[in-house]
This record gives sequence, structure tokens and C-alpha cells, in this order.
Amino acid sequence: IVTLFNTLWASLCCVKTYHDHNHHEDQAHHKANPDRCDGIEFDAIVPDENGHTFFFKGDHLWNGFKGPAQVSSAFFKELDNYHHLGHVDAAFRMHNKEKPEKHDHIYFFLDDKVFSYYNHSLEEGYPKDIQLDFPGVPSHVDAAVECPKGECNSDSVLFFKGEEVYNYDIATQSVKEKQWAHLPNCTSAFRWLEQYYCFHGHNFTRFHPVSGEVNGVYPKDSRHYFMSCPNFGHGGEANVPKCSEVTLDAITSDDSGKTYAFTGHNYMRLDTHRDGKHTFPIARTWKEVTNGVDAVFSYSDKIYIIKGDQVYIYKSAAPSTLIEGYPKSLNAELGIEGPVNAAFVCADHHIVHIIQGQKMLDIDLSATPRVVASEAPLPISGIEAGMCSRDGVKVYVGSEYYHYETPRLLAFSKMLQEPKTITPDMMRCVE
Repeated sequence: IVTLFNTLWASLCCVKTYHDHNHHEDQAHHKANPDRCDGIEFDAIVPDENGHTFFFKGDHLWNGFKGPAQVSSAFFKELDNYHHLGHVDAAFRMHNKEKPEKHDHIYFFLDDKVFSYYNHSLEEGYPKDIQLDFPGVPSHVDAAVECPKGECNSDSVLFFKGEEVYNYDIATQSVKEKQWAHLPNCTSAFRWLEQYYCFHGHNFTRFHPVSGEVNGVYPKDSRHYFMSCPNFGHGGEANVPKCSEVTLDAITSDDSGKTYAFTGHNYMRLDTHRDGKHTFPIARTWKEVTNGVDAVFSYSDKIYIIKGDQVYIYKSAAPSTLIEGYPKSLNAELGIEGPVNAAFVCADHHIVHIIQGQKMLDIDLSATPRVVASEAPLPISGIEAGMCSRDGVKVYVGSEYYHYETPRLLAFSKMLQEPKTITPDMMRCVE
């Protein structure tokens, strides 16, 4: 009996010791917050329906481009219930406006399962086998990223596994398999401001979502661009100007609602409310324009960029492509000589309003040849940029702007409007 008791007691001690060891290990696992500034290879990167971007590593995540790591299950509880390690293989935010019940939902991939979340809540019926929701897509994928129609040929998802890329057509549920040998093996992928990024190690490479083509010097260290780290950065908050110091060279909104403001060698997207306002080199999007702009306007799914006596015309759809035969001279394209201070076109109209000094020239873009149809003096001097939108015409002078309901009122108003100041809501600036 004594021998039996001793044996049982030893067994219980071992069980308790094993349990305590695992408990402490689990606690240590959760307490060991990783630091992405050390240089981390992310498991997945995905924005939610509100535009908050989550970076995943093991059972931790980072909420946004700043701040410390947190346990993933604090944001996505059921991941821990179904998969106690909390590891994420891949994730993307669905773009499928044809099916509102799926659009903007986050899909997580873990081994051979897929989880669908909306508003950080797991949807009923999930997790499912990947094949039930995404037939033809393999298990244990490395990365995934959405690709809306216009950027891809149709609403699609790109899945990465090793050197293989699986292009999944959302509407037809068909899969095309390809190899992009020149692209590093992506451990996570991210679509941000209509650009596509493959993350590998602590670096990233920007690529074209249809061809996989890489333009520019890559890889680049993600700590310079996608997070706030000491001794890293390419400008960041330190370069955010005061609103009173902002001056525009040009501003335009294209037919799809994308709004661009240009200053110096950079431009800013103003319509990306979910992703924030960010500044990029002009040549990053319009690679032939390397020395700033004088004026920019949008017309018929194209963007016209005027610099000196040259006109560059690009297709508006991403990625921006220079129309063959351009640039051309201002005289050949619009029948005028430079310089041009500002230019704008109102929606559903064919007239481009060109501002030169204190006069406005109207040119009919639907006419051949294009010539000046009318000319009017302006009540305002020093106009540097202008745009026409649903709420009227805004012309910018320094860090102020004037607002008129129509181009005609701008040209023929006898009363000079009170100028308004640029605010942080309008531009990336601080008061």
C-alpha cells in the first residue's frame, strides 16, 4: 500500500509540475511582446473595415503604424479558441461590392481553415475548410492580398505559397496559377493606397498585381516606411508642415473620385479617408514627371500634367500609364503658350479653364483643333492651383483659397470673396 501511495504521489507531482511548467511557458509566451523595430518577418498584414491596419506575428499583433505589440486574441477572440497558438498564415480584406454581405470582411487563413470576421466578430458558420470558400486555393498559404477590378482584370485575391502565385477570381471562383520567380517569397502581402507590397524578412518589395513586375530599387527596409521606429524613417511626422505653410502647385480630382494635391516634387492623396493622407514623390506614380508640376487637370479618364511648355497625359486607372506619343508641347495639345499657373475641368463638362496670371482662358477639349474659345480677367492675382468639384470652384493662393459656385462667377464676380484658410481636414498639416 505504501509503495502504491508513493507511486501515485509521484505521478501527481509530475502532472502538477508538467502543468505548472506549461502554464508558466504559456504566460511567458504571452508576456514576451515582440518589438517590430528589431526587424520582424510578419505573418500577415491586413486592414479592417475602418482602415485600421493590423500587423501579425505569432500570437501578437500591432494595431496601426505606431505602438507596442498586443495579444491577437484581444482583437480577434475566436482565433485563440480555435487555434491556441494564435498564429495567422495569411489575411486579406475582401473587395466585393457585388456582394455587400462579403465586402470589407477580413479573411484569416490558418492551416487548412478560413475565418471570416466583420467588426472584429467571427461570422456564423466559420471557421470553414478553405476549399469551401476558395476552391482551388491550397492550404498553408504564405500570404494573401485583395485586388479590385481596375487594378486587376476583375475583383480578385492573390494567394502566395512559396514561388507559386494563385490568382483567385471572386466572381467565377476560378484560379490561375503562375510563378513570379523574380519576386521574393512573400510571408505577408499588403495593398495600400492602390499599391501592392510583398513583405519578406524585415523588408518589402513593391510589385504590379497583374504582371508581378518590380520597378524601382527594392527590397527596402519596412521600418523606414510602415512603422515608427527610432533611427528609421523617410520623413514622417517631423516633416508634416503647418497649415499656414502649405502652398499648392496643383490639385485635381479624377472621374473615380481620387483627389491629388501637388507641391514641390511630391503629391498627396486627399480622398483616402480610411488610410489617412500620405505624401509620395510625384515620380513614384507618374514616373516621367521628375521635376514638379505647374498645373494638373482630369478629363475623360485621363490626367493632364503641365510642366513648362510640355503636357503629359496619363491614364487615370492604376497604375498610371503615359499615353503613347507624350509629352507634347502646350501649343500642339491646347493651342496656347506657357507658362500655366493652374487648370481645372468641371465634371461632365468639356471646357478646361486655364489660368495664366490674372486671366482665365477657356478651351473646348472636345473640339479639333483645340483653341481658346473665350478669355476673361480674374478678380484675384497670384492663383497657383485650382479645382472644380460638386461644391464649386476653389482657387488657391498661398495657404488660402477662394470658393466660387461656378467658373463663371469666379471670372465675372464684382465682389472679391473672403479667403479661407487650409485646414488639417483638407490637407496633411497641423495648425
